[in-house]
Amino acid sequence: MVGVVSVAVNLLMALGMAGGAGLWIDRTGRPSRTRRVIAVVVGVALGALTWWGITSVDKLETTATGVVVSILASGLIFIAANKLFDLAPDRWAVFTTLVGAAGSFAVFAMLWGNRGIDDPALRTVVATAIGGVAGYLLGTVERSGQRLAIGIGAGGVLGALAASGMRNVGLKFTVEQREFVVWPILPYIDYGVLAGAILVGAVLGLLLWQARGRRNPLARSLLLGGTIGFFFGGWLLPSLGSATKTDAFVAAVGVGVGIGAYLGLKPIPDHSARGRIEVSARAYIFLVPALGFIASTLIIPTLRTLFLSFHDARGQEYVGFVNYGDVFGSPNIFNVDGWAGIFGSKLFWVGAVLLLIGVGVSVLMGRQSGYRISFSPGSGGLAALGALLALFAVFAALRGTVFNNLWWVVTVTVISTTAGLAIAVLADRSKGESVAKSLIFMPMAISFVGAGVIWRFMYLARDVSKPQTGVINTFWVGLGNLSLSRGPGFWIAALLSLALAALLVRLAIRAWRVGERGVGAGAAVCALPLVWFAYALWRGVGGFEVRDNGDVVASTIQFAQQAPFNNVWLMLVLIWIQTGFTMVIFSAAIKAVPSDLIEAARVDGASEAQAFWRVIIPQIAPTIGVVITTLIVLVMKVFDIVKVMTNGNFGTQVIANEMWQRAFTELNFGLGSALAVVLFIAVLPILYVNIRRMQKAAS
Repeated sequence: MVGVVSVAVNLLMALGMAGGAGLWIDRTGRPSRTRRVIAVVVGVALGALTWWGITSVDKLETTATGVVVSILASGLIFIAANKLFDLAPDRWAVFTTLVGAAGSFAVFAMLWGNRGIDDPALRTVVATAIGGVAGYLLGTVERSGQRLAIGIGAGGVLGALAASGMRNVGLKFTVEQREFVVWPILPYIDYGVLAGAILVGAVLGLLLWQARGRRNPLARSLLLGGTIGFFFGGWLLPSLGSATKTDAFVAAVGVGVGIGAYLGLKPIPDHSARGRIEVSARAYIFLVPALGFIASTLIIPTLRTLFLSFHDARGQEYVGFVNYGDVFGSPNIFNVDGWAGIFGSKLFWVGAVLLLIGVGVSVLMGRQSGYRISFSPGSGGLAALGALLALFAVFAALRGTVFNNLWWVVTVTVISTTAGLAIAVLADRSKGESVAKSLIFMPMAISFVGAGVIWRFMYLARDVSKPQTGVINTFWVGLGNLSLSRGPGFWIAALLSLALAALLVRLAIRAWRVGERGVGAGAAVCALPLVWFAYALWRGVGGFEVRDNGDVVASTIQFAQQAPFNNVWLMLVLIWIQTGFTMVIFSAAIKAVPSDLIEAARVDGASEAQAFWRVIIPQIAPTIGVVITTLIVLVMKVFDIVKVMTNGNFGTQVIANEMWQRAFTELNFGLGSALAVVLFIAVLPILYVNIRRMQKAAS
């Protein structure tokens, strides 16, 4: 039977791919016999390729089948839910019977799927029958006392049925020759916490009752709030494991009785009320799956993580803020002991000098144009580069996981944003724009794990006695051989660097004469590394070292191991990926700037640089803000690249990887949860700013 279903699903996917491709080709142009022939050929080829891939590639068939079955099941559930509520106005008893049976089945199927109960098939069938019978009785019995008794009895029986089947020992099972253990889900109830949760829930129910105009009976609102509080205090807040069956019975029966009593207190609605139920249910059919998914994957795990952050490693004993003290007290996570080294760093002073030059030139340009300060690409670039280098020196001195994360945020956000904006401006309306942008955007199609693997091979350094296979170290060692050879290649490289430096100096002089002092300063600064390279090439530069006996041997760079700037080489991977994203966003924003504004600025005598800074930048400022906040949120959560390339070793640890190692390697769930909360709180202000910005834009 399983084989027949699998073949049917595979055939359905192949036919869908073939038909979809054929129809798309046939409908996206002028109808012709040639186009139809092409559509048929392409459709058949894609269908055959899909069939071959699904049936030949290992695990692809299982994955594809699961995806298709999930989609079909979701569609069937959606249709069934609509048909179910069609029964509410005229066939109320049938409706309540099906609702009771479906609700009981869903709860026990979840326990079954998580291997939480023994004899799951039998218990699920029995629970479905009990739920159906209870639903029928609640849909036909009118007396309030009898309805309350039916609800309480059915809820208590279902709770007892679930609790009696819960295991108090681990369950071992084997999948593909690998052994797994599913631990029990019995709650360790703290009855003081349980009572507090019930009280809080009842108070919230009272507040909700007042907020809704006291339309429903107070008892039902209090009961609903208390039951929700019981669920939190009995299941979500306690740790789950090999607790006693008594706690399981209390937690399961209590929730079941509360739900049953809530339903039993509600009278049978009249025909008009049933019609309103049918109409209002349409919105819930669309919203409940999404809200349920958000609650189960975001809200509940967030509350659970916050709860665990105040408990010990096993999540059983309350320890207050001890875990947060460990986060900021551990030298591996937060270390400011080396702050004095900031002012002894050459990098810091080089950055400070460049920053002062850039700001000084901008102030001078501003005075000439009537502004307090006027940035150009040259002066603004110098100031930004100087600030970035100074921050590099700061983060190189302040070590630990938290400062590594801040280093990532500053570097990746600034460079990705700047590079994307520069490429978008330079490529705008130029020849080959689409090709260049496609190539730059291409890394966005690679996963972070894939990019980490690629760049790990790029940075690879082999033993110096063997030929290098890492691209960068191959170039570095080759450059060392070139500087030692004094052959034609050496002279070509030296003269070429000096010639480029001379051209940049000439550009700087001409720019200064025509008043573009920012461009002139930028060109002059860019000429300095070329002059230094020619000088260093003469002295010897590249991947070699001279030993005491005079032998010259290759010398490689350990990009991923040499702290602290190995962090920068890891950041380069994310910059490589995200520059394409920022470029596409900025390119669209620049093209949306009205051309009349730019032409008016040129008529008024503005140069290209002035038009860019004074017209284009203000117009795309909201887009820049959105891109920056999006990047900050993304970079704060960086995990995959560090995990693949260094696993946090050699001083490259970040918060997400630290959280993973503490929680899932060391099984210290308290400290891991505290790190997760710290990361969450760090991201919250950025999310708030982004949401507020989008709301203002929408209004």
